[in-house]
Amino acid sequence: MHQVFDPDNAWWRFVSRCVDVVGLSVFWAIICLPVVTVGPVTSALYYTVVKCFRQNEKGTFGVFYRAFRENLKQGVLATLICLPVAMALAFGYAVMRANWGSDLGAVMFVAYDIALIVPAGVVCWLFPLLGRFTFRLRDAFRAAGMLALRHLPSTVVVTLLTLELGIFTLERWWPICFAPALCALLTSLFFERIFPNYLSEDETEKLEETSETPIQ
Repeated sequence: MHQVFDPDNAWWRFVSRCVDVVGLSVFWAIICLPVVTVGPVTSALYYTVVKCFRQNEKGTFGVFYRAFRENLKQGVLATLICLPVAMALAFGYAVMRANWGSDLGAVMFVAYDIALIVPAGVVCWLFPLLGRFTFRLRDAFRAAGMLALRHLPSTVVVTLLTLELGIFTLERWWPICFAPALCALLTSLFFERIFPNYLSEDETEKLEETSETPIQ
């Protein structure tokens, strides 16, 4: 009986992780409602998933709250910059889709979709960077653009993964209980392989002035 109720056994660790996934995902969705908070809460979610799921740091929701508070100002500013760009790109997508009927329109629509990978990929890199490291905002955008292009295969996979999970959640709604945290965890499988390449002694200069001290 002692083993059954031991909080360190495999079953209770699994239950604890499920609670963390659902709690973080729901908190992320609620905090995103003002829209301008999408950036800081996404940065906080990514940071928390890396620290608590991959590095086994304790106090998941405390880590999430501290990361959100620390990223609030810069994350809101980044969101305000990204929003009008996203709206313009969405308008362009709607125009291209409306012209899908002709052969030329179909070609242009496909080309536009492929071209969207780059700006969408920059955003996918941006908020994890803000969550994991201390940046000046201008340098964060520059680093995100450089990483998105330099690691284009990872950028494409992460962008499509994020898009598909987003569409799946919007169509059904109930995946909101796990999709945000799951997306952050899957994204970290790619990004956390890449980040150390720019933090080692020999390669720190690759980010030049863009990478400073990791958030502790």
